[in-house]
Amino acid sequence: MEISAELVRDLREKTGAGIMDCKRALAATQSNFEAAITYLREKGLASAAKRADKAVLEGIVGSYIHAGGKVGVLVEVNCETDFVAKTDEFQSFVKDIAMHIAALSPLYVKREDAPQDVIEKERSIYRKQAIESGKTEKVVDKMVGGRIEKFFQETCLLEQSFVKNPDVTVKEFLTEIMARLGENMSIRRFVRFKVGEGISKN
Repeated sequence: MEISAELVRDLREKTGAGIMDCKRALAATQSNFEAAITYLREKGLASAAKRADKAVLEGIVGSYIHAGGKVGVLVEVNCETDFVAKTDEFQSFVKDIAMHIAALSPLYVKREDAPQDVIEKERSIYRKQAIESGKTEKVVDKMVGGRIEKFFQETCLLEQSFVKNPDVTVKEFLTEIMARLGENMSIRRFVRFKVGEGISKN
């Protein structure tokens, strides 16, 4: 089957994959564009997973200022090499993550960062609410588990829906960028400032 150069170009623009990878994806899917996108994502995600144990000692600290200087974010994103850290795509990714943090104000990078006492406090509140609603113990446990998962999705950066594309989580977005750039990457830490936050109004 002959694969048109235009289709290869469109697929490359859509996914950021290499020309030969796009050709292989289209060949494997009989030139079905959407199926080729899925094929490339699956291959890319597998490739990214293999790199997950590679050391990430390079990277940059990115920043984002929003709302006329009222909100500011600093975020450190790491990668394997200084070469990738200097690429436009990596720096654009860091900027997008900083903007996301400014918009959705997560509290932690990942769920493992959430202090156990905070989780237990949330769990206690949810349990009390569920019991007061008259649910059975079995249903209470299920409800509490669901609320804790929602708590992680709302407060942990990697589990939030990405602000520029709510169809994917930040973790999925990170994995796609890793696949495109061919390096392991990690969002290490961030800090978000908001003017007046924490100042007593008394």
